[in-house]
Amino acid sequence: MTSAAKGPAATPFHDLDDFFALPRVAGLAVSPDGSRVVTTVAQLNDKKTEFRSALWELDARGRNPARRITHGVKGESAPRFTADNDLLFLAVRPSAEDEKPSRALWRLPAAGGEAHELSACPGGVDAALPARTASALVIGTSMLPRAETLEDDERRRALRKDNDVSALLHTGYPVRHWDHDLGPGHAHLFCADGAGELRDLTPDPGDAVRDADVDLSGDGTFLVTTWRVPAPRAAQRTVLTRIDLATGERHTVVDDPDADLAAPAVAPDGRAVAYLRETLSTPHEAPRITLWLKRFDGSAPIELTGGWDRWPTSVTWSQDGAALIVTADEHGRGPIFTVDPESGTVRPLVADDHTYTDVCPAPGGVLYALRSSYTEPPHPVRIDPDGSVTVLPCVDLPDLPGTLTEVTAKAPDGRVVRSWLVLPESATPAPLLLWVHGGPLGSWNSWHWRWNPWVMAAAGYAVLLPDPALSTGYGQEFIQIGWGSWGAAPYTDLMAATDAACAHPRVDATRTAAMGGSFGGYMANWIAGHTDRFAAIITHASLWALDQFGPTTDSAYWWAREMTPEMAAANSPHRFVGDIATPMLVIHGDKDYRVPIGEALRLWYELLSASGLPAADDGTTVHRFLYFPSENHWVLHPQHAKLWYQSVLAFLSDHLLDEDGNWPEMLG
Repeated sequence: MTSAAKGPAATPFHDLDDFFALPRVAGLAVSPDGSRVVTTVAQLNDKKTEFRSALWELDARGRNPARRITHGVKGESAPRFTADNDLLFLAVRPSAEDEKPSRALWRLPAAGGEAHELSACPGGVDAALPARTASALVIGTSMLPRAETLEDDERRRALRKDNDVSALLHTGYPVRHWDHDLGPGHAHLFCADGAGELRDLTPDPGDAVRDADVDLSGDGTFLVTTWRVPAPRAAQRTVLTRIDLATGERHTVVDDPDADLAAPAVAPDGRAVAYLRETLSTPHEAPRITLWLKRFDGSAPIELTGGWDRWPTSVTWSQDGAALIVTADEHGRGPIFTVDPESGTVRPLVADDHTYTDVCPAPGGVLYALRSSYTEPPHPVRIDPDGSVTVLPCVDLPDLPGTLTEVTAKAPDGRVVRSWLVLPESATPAPLLLWVHGGPLGSWNSWHWRWNPWVMAAAGYAVLLPDPALSTGYGQEFIQIGWGSWGAAPYTDLMAATDAACAHPRVDATRTAAMGGSFGGYMANWIAGHTDRFAAIITHASLWALDQFGPTTDSAYWWAREMTPEMAAANSPHRFVGDIATPMLVIHGDKDYRVPIGEALRLWYELLSASGLPAADDGTTVHRFLYFPSENHWVLHPQHAKLWYQSVLAFLSDHLLDEDGNWPEMLG
């Protein structure tokens, strides 16, 4: 795929303030009758310190402009339609009586009028799930473990708040997740009746429904949810549980000791549930994800896509129940497929240069979804039964400061390694930035606001976005070849991709840099210790000492399945610190619990004390450490994300352009 830049030379990517001012579309909701489509649009606040989202209604036919329908000062999110086309959403709306309320569930009537609060809980409302053909409603909230009622929960929360208590008592693992401590509250699912009264469907759940995937039957009589259960060696796995809304009766419908189960999707007739099954990996066997079906007739679950060499990433049903609709990574893209629930036959429905998410079925075989690519940020579309796509007017898509092309390379073992290559507008050969994706089980196949190559292109860099071994969308063997061998095929694939990019006439092969975040940061560290071909290396939220990382990350049991002591010893970048001869920019947030700050602290010390490019005797160094005390794995606050881009560009300028990097004055 090749796309040309449009419009004048100046684009929003040439100025970071303009870039962050771009509206961002996320999420999608479609009414059961298909007449209404709503999305959220996030925009920067006046202080440029926070994105605030509002709900926008789209023309389902794709003819008329979108219109904003909510205007709360704190924003709105998570739209859902009831069976009668009323719109539910989550919002924090301060009042004279309560300046800092918890997030509540609100209802905007289809017939008109003002939105009104439908349900509030002491722990806030985390999610709402209405039935498609009935008035049933399930909401997610949290309660303190010893609270017997919502009123008791409110009293206990006030007691902690009034006494400024933050202590947490744990009895199991894990104790934190991504960027927040777990507890003291536990996630619960409640059923709301017509009068707004709430009834607990999951009393004393422990950690069972934290971040659960939940689907409600169309008639609102039962739900199916993922349910966490303990596993040996302080681990967890997920089963599927069915809960009757009228009685609260709960029983496990699928329990597979060799897999985690996810994304339940109840059939429109309520007679079956489709779900994703991810095998529990071992030190020598990568996980595999397939689509399964469990009928509620006592028969055993059926694997539908065992013969399909792709990983489904989402699943829903067509509204008539005749087909399952799935998405999957596919060669740097994310198409939509249909799966026959009887035969398991997989057929492509939409296969273009985009990645599709938030797929919502509507009557008549119509689908609505968000799609994006490296030429277009997420935007809503309508997909007709023949696969034709209509863009729904929403926000304007930005002009790009360059072009996008696809390049391939041959790995040492003969495999094809493909990449996206972003080229700036200038005809002069540009310095190359190798940007390694995270995961590691992932793909450069959709737009990223946080990892946006067009900001770099606007500054004059070519950006290489490769999918090396361990990437998804190329089959199970492509993943397996890098499993437990991070420093082998993934590294040689990246070097082969870089060689191919350097052969492009628009790339200056004499000026190259490498960067990455998370697993991409791990690869940046590994690259630093294994080659001096790059003039600069930027490592964000990176793994440095694998024996240290494994037990301290937020879900150590998951990584322990692959990261044996032998694997950690063979693939840990810290063992090669003495071979690092390239200036490095280290970036990390203190609230990153997936890759704890200890990785960066150790990396920084060892860079300055033991690398092949150590600090001078007077303490000066070519290396830099950008530290965010209040940020997590991604660095999300706009003012900090802007500093992130500014610092990366300054470091690259220092070492690739031989210019003063013009570091941001906000850093002091």
